[in-house]
Amino acid sequence: MTVNTPDGLRAILDDPAGAVIGLDFDGTLSPIVPDPDSARIHPDGPAVLARLGELVGAVAIVTGRPAATAVEYGSLARVPGLVVLGHYGLERWEAGRLTAPPVHPGLARVRAELPPLISRFDGTRFEDKERSVAVHTRQTADPQAVLEALREPVAKLAAEAGLTVEPGKFVLELRPPGVDKGVALSAFLEERSARSVLFAGDDLGDLPAFAAVRASGLPGVTVFSGSAEIAVEADIVVDGPSGVMKLLGSIADAIGR
Repeated sequence: MTVNTPDGLRAILDDPAGAVIGLDFDGTLSPIVPDPDSARIHPDGPAVLARLGELVGAVAIVTGRPAATAVEYGSLARVPGLVVLGHYGLERWEAGRLTAPPVHPGLARVRAELPPLISRFDGTRFEDKERSVAVHTRQTADPQAVLEALREPVAKLAAEAGLTVEPGKFVLELRPPGVDKGVALSAFLEERSARSVLFAGDDLGDLPAFAAVRASGLPGVTVFSGSAEIAVEADIVVDGPSGVMKLLGSIADAIGR
C-alpha cells in the first residue's frame, strides 16, 4: 500500500460520525473477472463493511451496476445503514427499498442495434443492465484493438439514441446523460452533511468521484485499487480488492481503538 497524504484519513479517524465511505464495486470490492455475472465481493467484504457501517456516518456503494445486483453479489443486505447508488446514481437501494426513474427510451434502440454491430468481433459480450448497456471486449483475442475499433461506431449509435458512452477497462457502457459517480457522490455528501469522505475505485468511471472528493472542500482521501494508468489521481494506492479490505479493516481497527 502506498500512502501520499494522511490528512483525509486523519479527519475520518478523528470524527468517524461525520465520515462517508464511498466505494466502487467491480475491481474495488470484487475482483475483475471475465464474466461480469460471476463477480462476487471479496470474502472479507461483508464483515468489514458491516463493521464500518457501525462506526462511520455512512457507507455508500457507488456503481455502474444495478443497485440490487450489487447488493446480491456483495451479500450487503445486512450492512448497517448501507446505501447503494446503482447505475451511477440513477438507482438507490436503502433499507431493502429500491427507487429509480423510468428507463431512458433510447435504450430500446441500442438493445436492437448494438448486438449486430459488435457481432463481427468474436468474443465480444453484450451486457444489458436495464438502465444501461455495455460492450465487453475482455474475452476477445485482442481486447484493446477491438475496443478501439468499436469506439467510434458505438459512440455514433449512442449519440443518435440520446445516450453517452462511459469507457472503462475493455468495456464501453452506454447510459443516460447527466449522471456519473461524481454527481452521485456529491449529492450524497450534501444529503448526509458529511464532514469527511473517502472514495475507493479502480477505473476511468471512478475519476469523477475522485474529482468530487477534491471539489467537496471536505477533508478527503481517494483510494485506487486498479492498474497504474490512473493511479496518479489517487492519494492511496492499494493492491486490488484485498488491499481495499486491509485498508478498510485498518480504519475500523483505528476507530474502534
